[in-house]
Amino acid sequence: MSGSDTPDPDQPAGGDDIDVDARLFTRWEVSDIAYSDPSTERYITVTPVAHTMGRHSSKQFKKSEISVVERLINRLMRTEENTGKKRMTTRIVREAFDIVNDRTEENPVQVLVTAVENAAPREETVRLKYGGISVPQAVDVAPQRRVDQALKFLAEGAHELSFKSPTSVEQALAEQLVGAANYDVQTYAINQKEEKERVAAAAR
Repeated sequence: MSGSDTPDPDQPAGGDDIDVDARLFTRWEVSDIAYSDPSTERYITVTPVAHTMGRHSSKQFKKSEISVVERLINRLMRTEENTGKKRMTTRIVREAFDIVNDRTEENPVQVLVTAVENAAPREETVRLKYGGISVPQAVDVAPQRRVDQALKFLAEGAHELSFKSPTSVEQALAEQLVGAANYDVQTYAINQKEEKERVAAAAR
C-alpha cells in the first residue's frame, strides 16, 4: 500500500462522500440549533451522542465538550433514588423530550438550549471577610458556571415537582424545560435564577 493510500488514524472511518444523518435518540435534529446568548454558546454543546462512557471525566473542564443533553442526564442522577442509574435517567429525558415536542411542536433539543440560557444566573454572591466580619459581595458568574447552575436548577425543579407527587418525573422535567424556555417565573429554575440575581443586586 502506497503512502497516499494509507488512512489517517485521526480521521473518522468512512469516505468523505458519506453523509451521516445522526440524530439524538434517533429522532431529534441537532444541526440547526439557535443560540440567543453568545456568552454561553461556547459551553452549550449539542451532539447526537447521549452517553460518552465517561470519557470527559479525566480532564478538568472537559465536561463543556460533551452534549448538554448528557449533562442533564448526569444531573438527574444526583439524588439518592437515581444514583448511578444512567439508563433510567436517559429514558426519563427521552420521554420528557417526547412530551415537550407534543406540547410545543418544537425540537426539544432547542427547547433545552433555550431553557438553559434563560435559567443561567448572571450574578451571585460570595462571602468576603473583613476583620472577622463576613460580608456578601456580588460577583459576575463565569459562563461555564452559568450553564452548570442552569442544569442544576432544571434537575432540582424536576425532582421537587415529582417527589411524593402524582406527577411523573418525565412530566415534571418537561414542565421545567417548557417553563424555563418561556421564561415563566413560576418555574423552579427561573425562580431560583431570579432569586440569586436579586440577592446579588442587594449586595452590590
